[in-house]
Amino acid sequence: MPEPGRPPPPRDSVEWEGRSLLKALVRQAALRGERVHVLGCEVSEEEFREGFDPGTNSRLVYHDLFRDPLNWSNTGEALPGGPLGVLRAMCRRTGPGPVTIALDSLSWLLLHLPCTTLCQTLHALSRQDSCPDNSSPVEHVRVLGLLHEELHGPGPVEALSTLAQIEVTLSGTGDQASAHILYRRPQHRPTHKIQWFTILPDFSLDLQGGSPPKSQPHPDPHTHPVDPTTHLTFNLHLSKKEKEAKDSLTLPFQFSSEKQQALLCRGLGQATSHIFYEPDAYDDLDQEDPDDDLDI
Repeated sequence: MPEPGRPPPPRDSVEWEGRSLLKALVRQAALRGERVHVLGCEVSEEEFREGFDPGTNSRLVYHDLFRDPLNWSNTGEALPGGPLGVLRAMCRRTGPGPVTIALDSLSWLLLHLPCTTLCQTLHALSRQDSCPDNSSPVEHVRVLGLLHEELHGPGPVEALSTLAQIEVTLSGTGDQASAHILYRRPQHRPTHKIQWFTILPDFSLDLQGGSPPKSQPHPDPHTHPVDPTTHLTFNLHLSKKEKEAKDSLTLPFQFSSEKQQALLCRGLGQATSHIFYEPDAYDDLDQEDPDDDLDI
């Protein structure tokens, strides 16, 4: 998988779920000694913590939006301000040290928040380390977001992709899962890598190797190349017979040797050309010179 300092946001599908990979990345962050904030929207806190060791669970701060997201029960347990309030509260935190924020999931947030608002808030989360306040030291913030790609159109997916430095799309064959990783680095061309892996019961990653990074001319690996010559109404290339016919054709504006000989060697008995004009009865014929008053 990518280097520990840059955990990727997984993008899953119906065939290949991405929550297990998200939990594996959360476990790696906890083992590095980072504080991990989890915004849980789709599963309960008990289900998300299941399978983690006590050391990992002790470093998790779970913000539960799954149990009562709209505070219908009026128990006071609902998070103030809803999902947007929780994200903005994370933007205003002042604790020291590196922090990993896991969003489970971006798809749920997209269904409850405008796409532009969500993108602006995620951008503010990722920029905390570059713009800290005066009372807190510089922090490194990593944001992990799980996205169910098949639930959204290309517009929101593309907007969220532009915010990610590393993008992971899950696929595979049989029981073997693979991660198609797209690296985006400032002032560098995006690179693409395929990593085969297995997630163990304790949510540790067993890597089976992968292809070396390859340069990507386009930032989106899911964009299929389009052939611009598919629906043309003319041929871009000529066959051999068509080239021969084109070369043997004399264009009307070309002054060839044959035309020159025809003009210079005109015979005495050759008929000359005349133009006959018969005026129409309704033509306005003025016999006077129109320029007579100019004294030319």
